Amino acid sequence: MLYEIFINLIIFFNHFILFYVLCVNSIYFIQLVLSAFSLSDYIKKMLYSDYKKYTISDNMIPISVLVPAYNEEATIVQNIQSLLSLNYPLFEIVIVNDGSKDNSLNKIIEAYNLKLVNQPIRYHIKTKKVRGIYKNADIPNLVLVDKENGGKADALNIGINISKYPIFASIDADSILEGDSLIRVIMPFIENKETIAVGGIIRIANGSTIVNGNIKEIKLPKSRVAMFQVVEYLRAFLTGRMGWNSLNSLLIISGAFGAFRKEEAVEVGGYSVGTIGEDMELVMKLHEYMVKNKRKYNVKFLPDPVCWTQAPEKLKDLRTQRRRWQIGLMDSLFRHKKMLFNPRYGLIGMLATPYFWFFEMIGPVIEIAGYIFIPIFYFMGILNGRFFILFLVASILYGIILSIGAILLEDYTFSKYPSIGHLLKLTIYGVLENFGYRQLTVLYRIEGMIRYKKHKNSWGEIQRKSFDSK
Repeated sequence: MLYEIFINLIIFFNHFILFYVLCVNSIYFIQLVLSAFSLSDYIKKMLYSDYKKYTISDNMIPISVLVPAYNEEATIVQNIQSLLSLNYPLFEIVIVNDGSKDNSLNKIIEAYNLKLVNQPIRYHIKTKKVRGIYKNADIPNLVLVDKENGGKADALNIGINISKYPIFASIDADSILEGDSLIRVIMPFIENKETIAVGGIIRIANGSTIVNGNIKEIKLPKSRVAMFQVVEYLRAFLTGRMGWNSLNSLLIISGAFGAFRKEEAVEVGGYSVGTIGEDMELVMKLHEYMVKNKRKYNVKFLPDPVCWTQAPEKLKDLRTQRRRWQIGLMDSLFRHKKMLFNPRYGLIGMLATPYFWFFEMIGPVIEIAGYIFIPIFYFMGILNGRFFILFLVASILYGIILSIGAILLEDYTFSKYPSIGHLLKLTIYGVLENFGYRQLTVLYRIEGMIRYKKHKNSWGEIQRKSFDSK
């Protein structure tokens, strides 16, 4: 009797795992299809768009670019060089040195001959103490703020306080924007006055030729760890973000590059201090605030304003990053749990939020359980071969199809990697990532779940390299 109950429980468990894997991959496939249609429409729109005329228009919305920096001496000067060369009529760059312990502050001051100035600050949002503000009269759109360490969210908040324009864009100090990125990211704000936030696509810069903070030649990384992430980022942004955008249910705008209307960001209190998922948390906070106050709004994702970022090249750094992402995801979902299955929020409450709860947050535990127990039960003779093969097809083959689908979407739309060699290498890594890399990142995410309480305020450190090619 007990044996039969045990066997039935095992069968139920295995069927649940298979059903779960089929569900999550089916969602990914639907996103892929939705993204294909959305990207096709976007490409057609851009073909007939004369957006470049706005680069010389005196009526463009001015924008503030905020760059929080903590121990970023390896990349910060190249980052500023890239930003100063952006093709945009009127913008300012606000670099916020968040109490760096390395030589970041001095490198910026020396590179741009900045001087300490006396500038009053209007504190829309409470932050840590500012130690000094530096400027150069010959570079009027560059501002350097030195403050006590308070974390990335606090640094962004002081950037909001000091910024003088109605739209602000946040960008990581280890990232580089393409020349027309600001023009493209501002267009949704111009086209629709209800737009309050816009996210751009993030791509991997590792391996590319970069001179004076500008991308000169796009190449694939030499590091295998970084190569896997190229495929992963294509899938995440060109299918995931684009898919949710087509449903008007976007919950995440990457902290590496996103633009927000300052008025609404200030109204919700800016970025929340005490979380390492400040990017997702701000977007969810905006959703909740706008719905509560019955105000019409749009949160958009664009596949074209490109931000190039450094990906971890060592497993140790990848582990730190993925653990941090999982902790940030959990913290944001817990803070806004009232949105879960709440019809008041429409598709966001009934579809997007449940997806992130049950497939992104809890998913790693269920996925790794399937990888461990289904093969064990098969070799014990409890499961038949047909079920075992079905599980492998659902978990492995589906993943390969989705990765290759994302690569084909990239080639069809923006073709940043035009050579046959690039496409072949991406395809090979799109297959190989399902045999070890994917499972490894799942383990890192589970570690993040286990260490949530202990590390929910800890960013960890990732090794950076200078951008400029030798």
